[in-house]
Amino acid sequence: MKLGLLTAPFEDTDLIDVARWTADNGMSALEVACWPASGGEARRYAGTSHINVDGLTKDQGSEIKGALADLGVEISGLGYYPNPLHADADHRAEVIGHLKKVITAAGVMGVPVVNTFVGGDRTLTVDDNWARAEQTFPEIVAHARDSGVTLAFENCPMIFSNDEWPGGHNIAYSPMIWRRILETWDGVGMNFDPSHLVFQMIDQGRFIREFGAHFAHVHAKDLMIDRDGLYERGILSAGMGWQIPRLCGLGDVDWGDFFSQLYRIGYDGPVIIEHEDRDFEGTDEKIKRGFCLARDILSPYIK
Repeated sequence: MKLGLLTAPFEDTDLIDVARWTADNGMSALEVACWPASGGEARRYAGTSHINVDGLTKDQGSEIKGALADLGVEISGLGYYPNPLHADADHRAEVIGHLKKVITAAGVMGVPVVNTFVGGDRTLTVDDNWARAEQTFPEIVAHARDSGVTLAFENCPMIFSNDEWPGGHNIAYSPMIWRRILETWDGVGMNFDPSHLVFQMIDQGRFIREFGAHFAHVHAKDLMIDRDGLYERGILSAGMGWQIPRLCGLGDVDWGDFFSQLYRIGYDGPVIIEHEDRDFEGTDEKIKRGFCLARDILSPYIK
């Protein structure tokens, strides 16, 4: 295993500087955020563009990888997390177009994984969203396969704000949908994040045992259930107001069990810290302190 971080919180820092800090602080992998360089994404912890994938050449890709390798850092995957099943067709076309560019860039660079979302229209049922996904993704999956890249979907419901309620913006959150994904599309994988199981009351060990063979990438993020918020709002609020993203060790994920289960199913890939903790944001110093805190919780398990 290699411990690293997702670069998204460092939107104003050059990738080489992020990599140097990562290496200097005992980590050796980066998931590189690849939103469009032109900007436009307003969602929290989205919009960072550390590699401009538009027209990226093999020489440019090799230069980037080589510069990171010289620092002792490898790229675990390229990350771009849009909503390919958005209600607006023009928006779908725009983000799918960029997703294909990210996949192309990964293939050119020899990066094995592109992490993304299946997406979802919050106003539709899961089954209606799935019907749209069956029309949308065959071409994208084929493009990834032809590029020599594993397309890895994160198991995140994407329901953190009022504009994502009630159905969320990503349907790939439950075992039921994951079985459909794996039965329907050959060659795709999961970018597994244990925090998204906590508020759904999905058994972590059982989930890892069932789907672990398909883990192409792993995120390390914690989640705290605010019991007062849950009391006030109830479970029909779907986590709104009581699921609190935290850095590793500050929430309800059982990290000992997490790593025990990963080792038991033979996972030996990257473990990438994802930072969405409001207590450690606002300044570069706070963000770095948060990453180091998570590093100290996780590093004893990684050998």
